[in-house]
Amino acid sequence: MEILAFGVQADEKPLIEQAFHGHDEVRCLDVFLNEVTAPIAAGHEIVSSSVNADLGADVLEILAAGGTRMVAQRSTGFNNIDLDTAGRLGMTIARVSYYSPYSVAEFAWTLAMAVNRRIVRASTRTRDFDFRLNGLMGRDMHGRTAGVLGTGKIGEAFARIAHGFGMRLLGWDVAENPACTALGMRYVDKEELLAGSDLVTLHVPLMPETRHLIDAAALKTMRDDAILLNSSRGGLVDTAALVTELRAGRFTGVGLDVYEAEAGLFFLDKSLEAIADDTLARLVTFPNVLVTSHQAYYTEDAVGQIVDATVKNVLDYRAGRRSENVLVPRS
Repeated sequence: MEILAFGVQADEKPLIEQAFHGHDEVRCLDVFLNEVTAPIAAGHEIVSSSVNADLGADVLEILAAGGTRMVAQRSTGFNNIDLDTAGRLGMTIARVSYYSPYSVAEFAWTLAMAVNRRIVRASTRTRDFDFRLNGLMGRDMHGRTAGVLGTGKIGEAFARIAHGFGMRLLGWDVAENPACTALGMRYVDKEELLAGSDLVTLHVPLMPETRHLIDAAALKTMRDDAILLNSSRGGLVDTAALVTELRAGRFTGVGLDVYEAEAGLFFLDKSLEAIADDTLARLVTFPNVLVTSHQAYYTEDAVGQIVDATVKNVLDYRAGRRSENVLVPRS
């Protein structure tokens, strides 16, 4: 059986081909799964999708009409999938419920230190042989307060690094993580966390309840000199409201690995095109903002675990087994 994998990055392709070797043939495509590309899957019972795939009702209808019965998504988040439609169509949907939390937590800290110590600006200057220090002053993280919104596996990993820096820890979640309280984390409501933190990082899933978790009111609650990090999902932040606050001169730094309208932009080369997204175009012009292209998860360790879990999901589907990765079971 040939499995069709959409949205495969060049570095990811050999890992996928090696993982499926001995089980199934796999054909890797660099195009992303959406309404335009879905007809390519005709005749393939199983397809694999990437994090930015469009698996809304229209796409699922096209896949089902072409004979697809199972979608194995190579990511944890599933806010892009219409699960009700998948169930109605009798399709099996699986995701990767776990991969290295250190990949995302370490990258979030990379963003934090880059904006705090003005690394991008410093690197650009030295390439021009400008070795002045004007405008490059940062702050010690030691003794300051980190606010962690979402203290699951990734939030815990971030908190451990913050604890290593000697930071005070504030947490917000629906349930306390004993490992975080053991580090000295104090759980508070969202408003107290935002008002009391020098650094705020987001590690919660995107759901209707968390969409624009950081909205205009939340941004105004934060300290003027705070650092804001988002390496989870772009929809957690109201980007237009963020731009308004940045125009007012607020925040020491903002590090974003995700963007709420990233579909159709991230993972693609748009360098020779005019960007029609005025909000993103404005966002990247701020000297205290660093935007990266959803790469926090992108380590050999994490991608290897994602690919291995995807293979297992496919094998489970074929054997009629159900695991914690299955969002919509085989009918």
